[in-house]
Amino acid sequence: MARNRLFDDDVMVIGLGRFGSAVALELTRLGTRVIAVERDNALAETYVNKVGKVVHADMAQSSAIEMVTNAGIKIAIVGIGSSVESSVLAAANLVDAGVPSIWAKALSPEHKRILERIGVHHVISPEADSGRRVAHLVNGRLLDYIQFDDDYAIVKLKPPAETIGFTLEQAQIRKKYGVTVVGVKAPGEDFTHAVPSTKISAHHVLVVSGPIELIERFAARPLG
Repeated sequence: MARNRLFDDDVMVIGLGRFGSAVALELTRLGTRVIAVERDNALAETYVNKVGKVVHADMAQSSAIEMVTNAGIKIAIVGIGSSVESSVLAAANLVDAGVPSIWAKALSPEHKRILERIGVHHVISPEADSGRRVAHLVNGRLLDYIQFDDDYAIVKLKPPAETIGFTLEQAQIRKKYGVTVVGVKAPGEDFTHAVPSTKISAHHVLVVSGPIELIERFAARPLG
């Protein structure tokens, strides 16, 4: 287990399906003590000794409120993917228990809306987020794409022809296109933070941030 912890508090992960188990195992790898809650006893048993603590329980039951309160949980993640009802009830129990930071996976826009209305602080829509990401990658212009809110993203892309052979100061990318080159990466070399004197070559990959519409406009420029 990693020695550095991202959080001083334990994190409760509810549901050990694909999403929940991935979160629980990654948090454990990063040094966070995870309390995993799973109602399927056989599934729960497979994660014993893989995360900090595994509890066989149904978080959709009202009795779960006392368990959460007694454990002093400050961060909880609802990863239930088999039932909207179970997900909503588990989330509602966390809200009633006064957990200050609740994350939950939504199975649909309607599910997302319900979770937000009952007081979940962060609602994740993996399928929708994944779909949007793929839509931006299929044309081959973008090598990676991460959206941070409704209109802002950070991407990896090949440099347009007009920038090759010039420094960032000379290329004036921010002034012309309204996006920021955060860094550059060449094959076999480490990532380098961008400075005005950074010279762009044809083998570089640019890491660019900015409004999505402006990033798309920049990415559409002819390649070298």
